[in-house]
Amino acid sequence: MLNRLSLLASSGPNVHIAPGSVVSIDGFNITNSMLYGWIVIIFSIIFFIWVARNMTIKPKGGVIQYVEAIAEFIMSTIENAFDDPSIGKRFVPYFMTLFFFILFNNLSEIIPPISGDGFHVGSLPLFKPFTADLDATLAMGIVTMAIVYFYSIKLSGGFRKYFRHFFVGNPLNPLYFFIGLLEMFSDAIRVISLSLRLFLNMTIGEMIIVVFAWLGHFLAPITALPFTLLELMVCFIQAYIFTLLGTMYLAVAVNAAHHHDEDNLTEEVFPETINVTTAVKGEA
Repeated sequence: MLNRLSLLASSGPNVHIAPGSVVSIDGFNITNSMLYGWIVIIFSIIFFIWVARNMTIKPKGGVIQYVEAIAEFIMSTIENAFDDPSIGKRFVPYFMTLFFFILFNNLSEIIPPISGDGFHVGSLPLFKPFTADLDATLAMGIVTMAIVYFYSIKLSGGFRKYFRHFFVGNPLNPLYFFIGLLEMFSDAIRVISLSLRLFLNMTIGEMIIVVFAWLGHFLAPITALPFTLLELMVCFIQAYIFTLLGTMYLAVAVNAAHHHDEDNLTEEVFPETINVTTAVKGEA
């Protein structure tokens, strides 16, 4: 880390926002962010195989206990987002994988060879954090929201019940209809908001570290240290936020459809109770 900051201080700020092609195979360009994304996937597979083989019933110290703690926290977050925790368990594998994949890519910002001042292909960095590439975050956002929409419609009982959760009242009411359209519009742009939030936080964080290292010159380790520690926290927060929002988008649609079914069942089974309650409210 000290060598990295000293190099930045002497050479000046060097941040490549856009990814670049490092290899071209039959016209297919492999960018530095794609290359590093594959490396993170391989590392993740090896790392979690090692964790799984070393886990015991009795808690262990070291890295494994932190992985277990984080995994339990993410698992409980996903399950508790749904009215029926058994539904949440079905999505734990995907969202758990998503969280750690984003986290490992985010943490690469503070690894010397990854942030633009290590290995190069010409003037282009060989490695670039996957989450600092807008195309990459957009792809993750599209895949996540595609899963959310597919299972929202499936678990809600079809298109009709899924779209019904956007409207708080009778859609024939112009006000409720307009509110429902706004909700549908905000739902449609979630892919963009998910992608931009992660991309901007990671890119800006890297830029701030590089700039303050350059401003500090020979004091670069001191001037950049507070922002490096802050970025370390941001890496965890952004991975959690991306995972949490994807989970909540799915849970809101499923829970709304579940509540709507319960309301219909109540009206069918206890019509007298509904009528009496309405009459009492009218008299009051």
